[in-house]
Amino acid sequence: MLILEILLVAIDAVIANKLRSLLTMLGVVIGIAAVITMVALGEGAQRSVQARLGTLGANVLTVRPGQSFAGGLGRGQAMLSVEDAEALRANPRAIQAVSPELEGRIQVQYGASNANLSILGSWPTYFAVNNNQLETGRLFTDQEDKGRRRVAVLGALVGAQLGGVSSASLVGETIRIGGVPFEVIGVLKEKGSQGFSNPDESLYIPLSTAQLRVLGTDRVRSIAVQAASEGQMSEAMAEIDQILRREHRIRPGQDADFNIRDQASLLSTIQETTKTFTLLLAGIAAISLLVGGIGIMNIMLVSVTERTREIGLRKALGARPNDILFQFLIESLVLCLAGGAMGLLLGVGGSYALKQIAGWDTAVAPASVVLAFVFSGGVGVFFGIWPARRAANLTPIESLRYE
Repeated sequence: MLILEILLVAIDAVIANKLRSLLTMLGVVIGIAAVITMVALGEGAQRSVQARLGTLGANVLTVRPGQSFAGGLGRGQAMLSVEDAEALRANPRAIQAVSPELEGRIQVQYGASNANLSILGSWPTYFAVNNNQLETGRLFTDQEDKGRRRVAVLGALVGAQLGGVSSASLVGETIRIGGVPFEVIGVLKEKGSQGFSNPDESLYIPLSTAQLRVLGTDRVRSIAVQAASEGQMSEAMAEIDQILRREHRIRPGQDADFNIRDQASLLSTIQETTKTFTLLLAGIAAISLLVGGIGIMNIMLVSVTERTREIGLRKALGARPNDILFQFLIESLVLCLAGGAMGLLLGVGGSYALKQIAGWDTAVAPASVVLAFVFSGGVGVFFGIWPARRAANLTPIESLRYE
C-alpha cells in the first residue's frame, strides 16, 4: 500500500467512529491544555520578575535595620539614621550613590477628594538609584531637602486616587499631606507594580520634610546603596559592613544590627523558585497526557479486535505486515495530534482568559507550544506501537476465521 493510501484509510477509520475518537482524544486534550496553561503561568511569572529586576535600578543594595545585641542578648529592633547614610557617602570607594528612605501611609487631600496613600521621604538621589524617570515638572533638590521645603513629586497614578484627575494636571497645585500643604512640582513616569507596593501610587517628598513635618521621626526605614559597577557589588557590600559597624560601634566578631540585601539576587532566587514550581506543575499536568495515551492504547487494542477480519482480508489481498503496522500507528498518531491541536487551542484560550479575567501574568512561549505538540505526537507513537504490532502479526487465515 502507498503511504498516502495508508494515511487515508487511517483517517477514514478515525472519522467513522467520531464519538469514540472524540472521547479517546479527551485525555490528550486535557493534558495538553493543562501543560500549556501551567507553563504559561510560569512564563508569565518569570517575565514579571525580569520586569521588576529592570525597574529596581542597577547594582542596588538595600540596608535594613536588624536585631540589636548586647552581651549576647537581643535588645530589640535596631535603627538606621541619616548619619549612617552620610557616613556611607563620605569617602566612597565602591559606592556610587546613597539614598536613605522613610515611608508611611498618610491621608492626602486635593480639593474635595482624599485618599490614604504611601508617602516616601528620601534624598534626591533616590530617583537615580531606583531608576525613576521624570514625566513632567522637576525633581526636588538637595537645597530643598536641607531647607525642609514642602514640595512633592507624584507617582503616575496618584491623580487617579485623588478624584480621578491626571497626575500631570496637579503640577503647580497644592495638596495636603496629613493636613500640611505641599506644592506638587513633578510627576514620574509609570513604572508598574512591584509585589506588595506600587511606586506609581506613592508620593515622594524630601527626607527632612518627611521626618519633621509629616512622619515625626528622625530615623529612616532603609538605605539604598548603588555600587559603582556590577563587578563591585561584593566590594560595596564589604564597604557598607565596615562603615556601619564603625558607626554603630560593633566589634569584630559580633553580630551586626543591620542586614544588607542584594535585591537582584533576591529576585533571581524568586525566579528560580518560580521556575521549579512551574516544572513541577507542568509535570503533574503531563500525567494526564500519559493517562490519555493509555486510553488511546486501550481503544486501539479494541479496534484491532473489532477489525480482525478486515486485517485478514487486507493481508489476503497483498497488504504487508508493515502496511498494517503503519495504518494503525497512523490512526493512533492522528488521534493524538488532533487532541493536541484541540488542547493547544484550549490551553492558549485558558491562559488568555486567566490574564483578562483574573489579572494573572501569563505568557504562552512558542517553545512550549512546539514541545507540547511534539510530545502529544510522541504519546501517539509510543502507545500505538503495541496495538499496531499486534495487528501486523495477525495471520490472514486466523483473521478471516475470526468471528
